[in-house]
Amino acid sequence: MNLLEEFLVQGVFAFMLTFVRIGSAITIMPGVGDSFTPQSVRLYIALGLSLVLSPLVSQYLPNPVPTTAVLFTLIAMEFVIGIFIGTVARILIVALDTAGMVISMMSGLGNAQVFNPASATQGSLIGAMLSVTGVLLIFVTNMHHLLFFGLVGSYELFPVGAIPDTGSMAEMLARAVAGSFMVGVQISSPFIVVSLLIYIGMGVLTRLMPQIQIFLLALPLQIMLSFVTLVLVLSAGLMFWLTKFEDGMVFFLSGGG
Repeated sequence: MNLLEEFLVQGVFAFMLTFVRIGSAITIMPGVGDSFTPQSVRLYIALGLSLVLSPLVSQYLPNPVPTTAVLFTLIAMEFVIGIFIGTVARILIVALDTAGMVISMMSGLGNAQVFNPASATQGSLIGAMLSVTGVLLIFVTNMHHLLFFGLVGSYELFPVGAIPDTGSMAEMLARAVAGSFMVGVQISSPFIVVSLLIYIGMGVLTRLMPQIQIFLLALPLQIMLSFVTLVLVLSAGLMFWLTKFEDGMVFFLSGGG
């Protein structure tokens, strides 16, 4: 009877701590944590994953069950770690929205604002398309499994009971933001080059024929060339982003190695 009671107590303890980290990360992660995903679905996914993964991560949990004060401290730290992991995953997908914003500005479509379901805010037309396509690619390529594997690997990177190094976490967030912005600029670099050439050509024509509104007449040409460039580089840009997204999540899967 004592063994059964100890098993139940330890099992509930493992499930509770696992649910706090996984549940908080699920609410922010791309795909399962987007605003268009119902809250009940997020809760069911978090409960199911916690139930399945709690036996796997029980080896990382303290045994026996700590006292009440220590338990609440562990819950608070697990919540912070889960939010941190979900935020990093979210930052990785923001690169597509950054690329879409730059592409829209370079294409003459900067004022075309639509609702971006991935970020639940107003965004550029191209950015909304890229963000939704990126979420679709995550599920099509089974990259969402890597998100869940990364949660398990995070127990080696952030052990339970150890106080998280806030300095390292802040540095990691800064590197993730910088890397996400760089990836967004790299994806949009063909459009920057094409638009720069168009602006140079329009500037030359303006000097040659100042009486003609060259910039007004050339705007349809700029939009058309930008769409042609988008057709040519869209698949390569998305595959490049998918590779960088995978590298970012493998960091957690490998325990930071």
